[in-house]
Amino acid sequence: MMIQNAFPVEPLTREVEHRFIGRDGTGYVQTEQVLREHSVKVLVNGRLEMEFVCLPQFLPELILGHLVTEGYLHRAEDVVSLSISRDSAEVTLKALIGPGPMPDVIPRPWETEWVFSLADRFAQGMPLHELTCATHSCFLARGKELLFQCEDTGRHNAVDKAVGYALMNGIDLSTCLLYSSGRMPADMAAKAIRAGIPLLASKGAPTASAVALARQHRLTLLCAARRDRMKLFSDPLEKETIDSFQPIC
Repeated sequence: MMIQNAFPVEPLTREVEHRFIGRDGTGYVQTEQVLREHSVKVLVNGRLEMEFVCLPQFLPELILGHLVTEGYLHRAEDVVSLSISRDSAEVTLKALIGPGPMPDVIPRPWETEWVFSLADRFAQGMPLHELTCATHSCFLARGKELLFQCEDTGRHNAVDKAVGYALMNGIDLSTCLLYSSGRMPADMAAKAIRAGIPLLASKGAPTASAVALARQHRLTLLCAARRDRMKLFSDPLEKETIDSFQPIC
C-alpha cells in the first residue's frame, strides 16, 4: 500500500471571540478555542464515493477505515495507493466491490476489567475535548492494552479512524475491542460488525435497532460503560440472552 499525504500540518483549533451572557444579567467578551472543521472529497477508483467533514487529523486512517466499516475493503493488500491533498483524496483499490451481506462476528471471551480500564482512561480526559468540549473519542484496545486513541467531531469518524489505524498497522481486529464516547445507534454497531470486531463498548446509550443488530450478528455490545458500572445488551457467549432492557439516560 502506497500512501502519499500532502495535507499540511495545521492547528486543530482556532481562537474565537464571543460575548458571554448570564441569566443574572452579567455579560462580557472573552475568547476560547473552537475546533476547525475540514472537508475532504474522496474518489475511489476515479469515482466520487464520499465526502467527510472532519478534523484534519489521521486522514488516511479515516478514509481507509470508512471503506472497511462500509464493507468496501477487507484487506490492506487490496489497497494499491492512497493520495491526499488539501481538500481531496484518491484511493485506488485492486477492485471496487460493493458491500455484501453483513457477516456474523466471531465472538471471543472477554473480561469486564478491559472495559473498565478504558472507561478509566476516558475519564482522565482527551486533549481536544478538554480544550473545546466538542469532540467524540474512540479507543482501540487488545485486552487492557490501549493500541490507539483518537478524537473527531463525529463519533462515526472516530470509529473509522481507529479501524483504519488497525488496517494500516497490521492489527487483527478480531482480537480487539472498541470503546466509543457516543451513543450507539444501529449504524455504529454495523461498523464494528463489518470490521470483524467482537466487542463494542460505549459510554452512551444504544437504540433498540443497535441491540437487535448486535444480537443478530453475534456482536458483544456494552453501553453506559463507565468507571463504576456497565450494561450488557448482547453477549453471544452467554447461555441466556437478555430479552429486555431499560432506557439509559
